Amino acid sequence: MDENILKLKEFIDESEYIVFFGGAGVSTESGVPDFRSKDGLYNQHDIRFDSYQPEYLLSHSCLVNEPEVFFEFYRQKMDARNVEPNAAHYFLAELEKMGKLKAVVTQNIDGLHQKAGSKTVFEIHGTTTRNYCMKCGKIYPADYIYESDEKVPHCECGGVVRCDVTLYEEQLPYGDVEGAVDAISKADMLIIGGTSLTVYPAASFVRYFKGKHIVIINKEHLYFNLDKENDLEINEPIGRVFEYCKQLYDMVK
Repeated sequence: MDENILKLKEFIDESEYIVFFGGAGVSTESGVPDFRSKDGLYNQHDIRFDSYQPEYLLSHSCLVNEPEVFFEFYRQKMDARNVEPNAAHYFLAELEKMGKLKAVVTQNIDGLHQKAGSKTVFEIHGTTTRNYCMKCGKIYPADYIYESDEKVPHCECGGVVRCDVTLYEEQLPYGDVEGAVDAISKADMLIIGGTSLTVYPAASFVRYFKGKHIVIINKEHLYFNLDKENDLEINEPIGRVFEYCKQLYDMVK
């Protein structure tokens, strides 16, 4: 992998507008389960939820029609408040401080990029770190749903307080989508990490990239049209790759 790390550093050094597009594989190294793998949320046996289709439990229909079921699943499976960022999150934050990385576009909802220090983050599937009242729009902190004594948490106005996560059957947040597409279209280097690029419409965002270098860092091979001279694919855990890359930068300080 040493040759690939050197090439990755070379691409970073010659780039001025890098955008990172990431998925669940970025956070699994922090202990956050993904959704569809054999050990993911959708394949975890839990007698309380086995009678439901996995996607339904995180859908707008479930929130509206069976809110007690929705919030029980959410509290049990989606709590990332005590999860810490890993080497991938921290390296991306460092690239931003260096002026190289201009934006993180993430499909994850755990807020770990911001926790690691990243400032420009487009959360195209929303976030568990923020909640709001469905009736009056009042914003509530991440702890509110988890610490509420009610099975279905309510606002002081009487409305239901929900997570600011994009559920199945809901549209992606316009502002984050617009920001993500704009950043990708301006980038001279796009790093795609920890994602299989199978979740749409988010995965389609990469088509807006018109820059010089595409780098894919994913455990599994992605069938993506890469140019041998200008692009790179590394099939390794992203945290390990970025840790090695950070060591190279530390050596030249």
